[in-house]
Amino acid sequence: MGTRSPLGDEISFRKLQSLLAFIETGNLARAAERLDTSAVSIHRALHSLEEALSCPLFQPKGRQLAPTDAALELADAARDVLRRMSEGIRATREAAGYGSDRLRIGSLFSLTSRTVPRVVIALKRRREDLQAELVLGSNADLLQKLRAGEIDAALMGHLGGDRDIESEVLFEDEIGFAAPTRSPYARQTAVDLADCAEDRFVSLSEGFVTFEGFTEAFRIAGYAPQVVMRTGDIFSLMNLVQGGVGCTLLPGRIRPALPEGVTLVPLAAPFRMRQSIALHFLRRRERDPNLLALLAICRSTRGELS
Repeated sequence: MGTRSPLGDEISFRKLQSLLAFIETGNLARAAERLDTSAVSIHRALHSLEEALSCPLFQPKGRQLAPTDAALELADAARDVLRRMSEGIRATREAAGYGSDRLRIGSLFSLTSRTVPRVVIALKRRREDLQAELVLGSNADLLQKLRAGEIDAALMGHLGGDRDIESEVLFEDEIGFAAPTRSPYARQTAVDLADCAEDRFVSLSEGFVTFEGFTEAFRIAGYAPQVVMRTGDIFSLMNLVQGGVGCTLLPGRIRPALPEGVTLVPLAAPFRMRQSIALHFLRRRERDPNLLALLAICRSTRGELS
């Protein structure tokens, strides 16, 4: 048979708190006030500790109780135990992202020109003590990091059918045809992809939500585009268009960041498509105060984020 642990149900954190409160205040009433309870409850907790330890912790001194050396020894141990437990709880919650003083926000590159700055500024106004950390990546990258706990929330293309993910749609964006300003396409009111089969294209890598729209648009057009280069961020993609390497499809939200010499033209009716951008976080963390603050900001500033 194993050795019986000296700890039992009779010794609890609450009783140790009662012991410390009484020793530090020297009075049942003041100890009760500190712990928001009654003097009777404090007295009962002290008596229960004596029974659990099978030794006296206090002795009468007039109408008061005076702590023995044993009580003072237990109080020293209790301070250490309660401090360590408090630190452990805080570290545990921070490791899980709850109650942390930082919030790791994942984002698509294309959202850093307008959406992310507005969200971060509003978050700082609401929670001055909260430090925001930005992690950039594709939809696929951000989803993986979200599920792995490497980020707390993600601003990215709207997911559908993921039961473990909570989503809040922020805005919808229309995909356009990006071409050099000197290109004939830049002077058109709408680009018909059926006329572009002989042209060269550049695109984002697989995993980006804009890549999915790019693929779908050309599927509708009925041919595979001649993609001469792929890149991992949307700003490099725009520079490739500017340099004449090829045309591409871009979301309208990137328009304010277009480099000089690149024009974004609407697609013709058969190829028009919209892209939904949403805030995502794990459903099991839906009560996290940091995420609730972020969600409230996204809802209140929804019309300004696109």
